[in-house]
Amino acid sequence: MFENLTEKITSAFNKLKGKGLIDEASLSDALREIRIALLESDVSISVAKDFINRVREKSLGKEVIKSISPGQMVIKIVNDELTELLGSESYEVNLKSKPPALVLMVGLQGSGKTTSSAKLANWIEKNKSKKVMMASLDIYRPAAQEQLITLGNQNGIHVLPKQDNKKPLEILKLAKKEAEKNDFDVLILDSAGRNHIDEKMMKEIKEISKFTNFTEVLFVSDSLTGQDAVNTAQSFSEKLDLTGIILTRLDGDGRGGAALSMKETIKKPIKFIGIGEKLDDFEVFHPDRIANRILGMGDVVTLVEKASEQIDKDEAEKLQKKILKGRFSLVDYAKQLDQLTKMGGIQGFLKYLPGMAGLKEKVEQSVENNDIFKKQKAIISSMTKKEKSYPDIVKASRKLRISKGSGTSVQDINKLLKQFKKMSQMMKKMGKNKNFENMMSSGQLGDIQSLMNKNKLQ
Repeated sequence: MFENLTEKITSAFNKLKGKGLIDEASLSDALREIRIALLESDVSISVAKDFINRVREKSLGKEVIKSISPGQMVIKIVNDELTELLGSESYEVNLKSKPPALVLMVGLQGSGKTTSSAKLANWIEKNKSKKVMMASLDIYRPAAQEQLITLGNQNGIHVLPKQDNKKPLEILKLAKKEAEKNDFDVLILDSAGRNHIDEKMMKEIKEISKFTNFTEVLFVSDSLTGQDAVNTAQSFSEKLDLTGIILTRLDGDGRGGAALSMKETIKKPIKFIGIGEKLDDFEVFHPDRIANRILGMGDVVTLVEKASEQIDKDEAEKLQKKILKGRFSLVDYAKQLDQLTKMGGIQGFLKYLPGMAGLKEKVEQSVENNDIFKKQKAIISSMTKKEKSYPDIVKASRKLRISKGSGTSVQDINKLLKQFKKMSQMMKKMGKNKNFENMMSSGQLGDIQSLMNKNKLQ
């Protein structure tokens, strides 16, 4: 996310770090690079210009000049201004209305409206404990209604059955009636899109939006389209009373132009972001966290939140007891690998850690590590119950059998056993640590990751 922008801004900051005094000339050089980086990232000229002017004005103030570390102070100013540019604070979906709360999804065809509708429904059910229904108002795109129904069926979300020979407004009325009848808390409506903005589409959406009071009218936009996304959002904002924005495909956006320009131009908050193809790849947009990631400072808060979602508390307590007793088996090791895999493997950690953004070789290494994870899980699955509990008994003949069953080599098995031995030794040391119990109870289960990074899985 925003790798290109991060790399160039970091390069500009390097010229300021370590300077005992920040003069106007050195500041101008750094800000010039940042301005170019913003423009190359498809940030609008006016937004980039205003941003640089604000940073310049604050960086030449008395507080920076008198600061012990002027370079770091400038970085803080840039961070604060980036956060403000991105929206200053986070917003969630507004559901404060008489049930069902109505949420209308609008945007161009191909922006990810249908998928985002399902992702939002899933997020609301998981995080707000609300009963959600979805309905498609798209009668133009082939199989549009079927797509939403499929997504709903796959994820246990109720969807209005396909409606043939009905106009969008008729479908809306029918969906609202069914939602009221079956006590749904939220009704999400996926509207039709077009390849471009046209009068017919806008007239239809305006007609739908005026039919009833919507708690949310969310504009869904593909972040990869950059400034085009901002221009399209502007057009929709002029016709509709938008309440917020959902940016999709932000995980593949190396520039960040749409995210950085949207709030300043449209004057509406980015509420959610799509960061992958899975239903759970959907997050509340936190401007401060995104600003940190752009500046290469990582996003540890989000990492901890994701970890807490994946870590089973009961399993964590069981593991704690085993470690305290000096018992740590290959079964436990495999469970830890599963937790890492659910979070995206080592890649899932790297992109949130400070100083890791933009380090291509680290990401490439993480891909290799993720492949090793798959091999190791296959090896463990091919072992007997006794072998998993007592890996020391795994000698030559057993290794040959396991390698055939797992589709791996004896060398792969040797690497696993060596790695597990190191892991076991570390766990025993941890069990003797007085602070271990507190660490475990706070959810800090990053042991495998740290060890693997240290030993490079060899």
